[in-house]
Amino acid sequence: MIAIIGLGYVGLLLSLRFAQSGAIVIGLDVDPEKVKAINAGRSYIKYVPDMSVAEAIRNKTFSASTDFSRVHGAEAVIICVPTPLTKTREPDLSFVLGTGRNIAPHLRQGTLVVLESTTYPGTTDGELQAVLEDGSGMKAGEDFHLAFSPERQDPGSPNSKVAKIPKVVGGLTPACLDKAVAVYSRAVGKVVPVSSCKVAEATKLLENVFRSVNIALVNELKVIYAAMGIDIWEVIEAAKTKPFGFMPFYPGPGLGGHCIPIDPFYLAWKAREFGKHTRFIELAGEINTAMPDYVVQRLTQALSSQRKPVNGSKISLSVSLIKPTSTIFASRRRSSFSINLPP
Repeated sequence: MIAIIGLGYVGLLLSLRFAQSGAIVIGLDVDPEKVKAINAGRSYIKYVPDMSVAEAIRNKTFSASTDFSRVHGAEAVIICVPTPLTKTREPDLSFVLGTGRNIAPHLRQGTLVVLESTTYPGTTDGELQAVLEDGSGMKAGEDFHLAFSPERQDPGSPNSKVAKIPKVVGGLTPACLDKAVAVYSRAVGKVVPVSSCKVAEATKLLENVFRSVNIALVNELKVIYAAMGIDIWEVIEAAKTKPFGFMPFYPGPGLGGHCIPIDPFYLAWKAREFGKHTRFIELAGEINTAMPDYVVQRLTQALSSQRKPVNGSKISLSVSLIKPTSTIFASRRRSSFSINLPP
């Protein structure tokens, strides 16, 4: 049996994939409404169809519970809980460590515990290991296995399939790594072992820092090119014809989701412990955070050109990644008009 803790978009999709591979999966969550929905065969994530959940429930390969003691019967326990930032932009490991405390008393000899939540290097074989050992009375790497495997998903994308996305895995010991590779190989087509939990944690941060910095770069270029009267979309379309040394990123009104706006700052925080300043990460954060204000400014200018105030106007924004222009449709009362923004 595989126990997966945290039934958000990561945990639910991973649960379904393991269930489809023939494993018996118990999904654990503190939210009783999620548990109730799953056991009734319903999905609460828009791009996960009800039929996928219902089929797993009907086949008795998947069920959900709020009872964390059920990890006692699991061969592997996979933690997929949030890792947000505090109000002061510091890592908040309360969900990870709280989960560790909840499951520790119920672990048995030989169980594999894997953390998938994005975090800074040293969390798995540091804070989490300490909590698990303290609560279980067992030793990680000797009595139970411990590993880290970063989640990799593109939510809502039809091309994002858990089984087809290579899975990076790092273990506390060689035996921990072997166990983790064996478990994930049942559900994922390609498993990529690395030398340690820290390397696996750092891999996920590199992936998200890469995206954050490049999004910030193209956002900054958008502002510069707009001032020059150059269409950034046309520039990107032309640049992406280069078959090497270029990967297209696109400007936007700000960073969405829970990964890119948050995860790079886990590394920035940890780097300060070693006396290092992450200038790229901090600058990218500043640029991306400023984009909503820039969009509002452009929108205000566009409305003013039509003699319309922002106050009282109803705005619908449609942005296409295919066409090189963005069109804003605005209406006030019963009148409506469209504004073609310059590049």
